[in-house]
Amino acid sequence: MYPQRNRLLALLVRDSLLIALTLALWSWTLELGRPQGAGPIAIHLATALMTVLCGYLVHEWGHLCGALLARGQVVLPRPFESPFLFRFDLHRNSRRQFAWMASGGFVSSLLLVLLLVTVLPYALLASQVALGLVALGVLATFVIEVPEFWGVVVKGGPLPTGAAFVTTANGKVEAAAPR
Repeated sequence: MYPQRNRLLALLVRDSLLIALTLALWSWTLELGRPQGAGPIAIHLATALMTVLCGYLVHEWGHLCGALLARGQVVLPRPFESPFLFRFDLHRNSRRQFAWMASGGFVSSLLLVLLLVTVLPYALLASQVALGLVALGVLATFVIEVPEFWGVVVKGGPLPTGAAFVTTANGKVEAAAPR
C-alpha cells in the first residue's frame, strides 16, 4: 500500500502546485485588466487554459474521493504517467462503488462550475474563454460519462470498460477487456 500512498501524495502535490500556479495567473490577469496587446492576451489565454485544466483535475479528484468514500479499490499512476488521476478496478469494486465514484465527479464538477460562474469577472477575456471551455467540458461529461452512469445505475447494465478502468483478476493490473 505504501507505493499507492506515495503516488497519492505525489499527485496531490502536483495538482496543488498547478492550482497555485493558476491562482497566481489569475492574480496577474486581474492586475492587467482587459488585455491590450499580444502579451496580455497570451496571459489571459494561459489563465483560461490553466483554469480549465484545474477544472478537469477537480472533476478527477471528485471521482477519486467518491471511490474512496465507498471504500473502492483504485490503481494510482505515477505523476504524468496517465491523463487519469486513477484507474477504477472493475474486479474488486461493486456497482455501488462505481455509483459513488461516478457521482463524486459529477458533484465536484457542479460545485466548481457554480464557483466559477459566481466569482469570475465576465468582462475579462480569461473568464470568457475559461467559461466557454468549461461548458464544453460539461457537455463532454454529459456525452461520455452520464450514459455510462445511467446504464449501470439505472438500467442495471455491466460496469463500463475503457482507459479509466482496469482489472486485477489475474493478480496484476491489466486493461479491462470489453464485455
